[in-house]
Amino acid sequence: MAHASGPAADQFRPADFVHAKSGVHYRIYGEGGHAWLSFERPGDPLVHGRRELLYYIGSGRRGLTYLFEVDGFLFESPVNWYGDQRVWDMAPAYQTATRIPMNLPAYSSCLHCHVSGMQPPVKGTENRYASPVLTQAGVACERCHGPGTAHLQGGPIVNPAKLPAARRDEVCMQCHLEGKVAIERTGHHLYEYRPGDNLSDYVRYFVLEGSSDSHLGAVSQFEAFAQSICKKKSADAMSCTSCHDPHSEPTPATRVSYYRSRCLACHGAAFGERHHPNKADCTACHMPATQSTDVAHTEVTDHRIPRRPLVTQQWLADATESKPRLVPFPSSAGADLRDRALAWQTLADRGMSSACSEAEHLLHQAVAQFPDDPALLAALAYVEQRGGERDGARELYQRALTYEPASLDAADNLGVLEAQTGHLAHAVSLWQGVFEHAPYRSSVGMSLAYAFCASGQYEQARSYTLRVLEFDPDWEAAKTFLKHLDRTPPTCGP
Repeated sequence: MAHASGPAADQFRPADFVHAKSGVHYRIYGEGGHAWLSFERPGDPLVHGRRELLYYIGSGRRGLTYLFEVDGFLFESPVNWYGDQRVWDMAPAYQTATRIPMNLPAYSSCLHCHVSGMQPPVKGTENRYASPVLTQAGVACERCHGPGTAHLQGGPIVNPAKLPAARRDEVCMQCHLEGKVAIERTGHHLYEYRPGDNLSDYVRYFVLEGSSDSHLGAVSQFEAFAQSICKKKSADAMSCTSCHDPHSEPTPATRVSYYRSRCLACHGAAFGERHHPNKADCTACHMPATQSTDVAHTEVTDHRIPRRPLVTQQWLADATESKPRLVPFPSSAGADLRDRALAWQTLADRGMSSACSEAEHLLHQAVAQFPDDPALLAALAYVEQRGGERDGARELYQRALTYEPASLDAADNLGVLEAQTGHLAHAVSLWQGVFEHAPYRSSVGMSLAYAFCASGQYEQARSYTLRVLEFDPDWEAAKTFLKHLDRTPPTCGP
């Protein structure tokens, strides 16, 4: 954990490869004591440049990526190192991309698990941070033991082992549970959590029950562990630290014996003498490595601890369910109507068609119960907008922005609605506010470019198009539009 993040130069790994599907040549190299990422596509002058790599995220054992800045906005490198197969390749969501993604925001929710000394984003932005972004490298003591200020003054620190079982487990959950959906609570963020707090005061996790999918994601260890017979029978007596020492890791030479001793600590030495005494590696059968469903080139250890390889009692039970249910995890955390409505809407936004009706139904109920919640108002407005209910959507967006003026999504979507109904000046004003705080949102920048071009303000249109290409040099719409603007006379289309 101490090596989970830091200055890029401290974890420098050179790279030189061509991504076949996009035709882009990437290089990671050192120059003048700094690390750099260069990119180019032969024959495309706009897709050519370099970024200074400032930080690394990930120890490199399973994976590693670098972070760079553009005008103070922090982004993830489009290429990642995959430790299991020791290869460089595109970021997980861009394995089959045909264009170069240079505008992947480094969100605080992603940085939280790799960085202890992280500053929060500048208000009104998603990925702009005060410099230096990382005030210390890696995951330090405070992540599990709480702020060290009191300890420096001679006071106690948090010992997770002495916390109530639920609070103890949440210390691990904050980074080793992703769930199907995570919803931050009103006015709170995950990075504000401190050991000993109630994690569900900051974020609520949801999982799908009744799914026939038996595969695991890269960060599903805690969810999988909760499904194991070992955890169910041991209940609060068993935790992550029953098998893992958070302060050290067994060497390759001692790994098998170490984890076998963890198993026998519960099952007893006599069990070990009669249960495959000649096969010391318990994990090979009962915690097999399988391919991650969400991160390419990466294996994940099956913390469901199946009695037989690749089979879990919970999965077999779930597979008999006819309709998946979205439930809070852990169940003791509960979930109010607001969280459930936003969780279902998140699934609908991701393309789960079966979630749409449930999301809309719950959002109407939730807005009636929480009429001043900007996240609910904006979510229901988007549902109304997609359904053609423009007046209702406009009123909801306006209410959302009254309570949360910095809501980028609400302002962007309201701008679209205003443009569609002939209120272009208001749409431009909304989009300008969004683009100022999120200039990597290419669609917003292009909406502004089109609007200024339509009014004959070609230089303004060109300026916004170039700004889009500064952050997203391979955005095809921007490249094509720039060619039209560079004609004599300029045009807004073919």
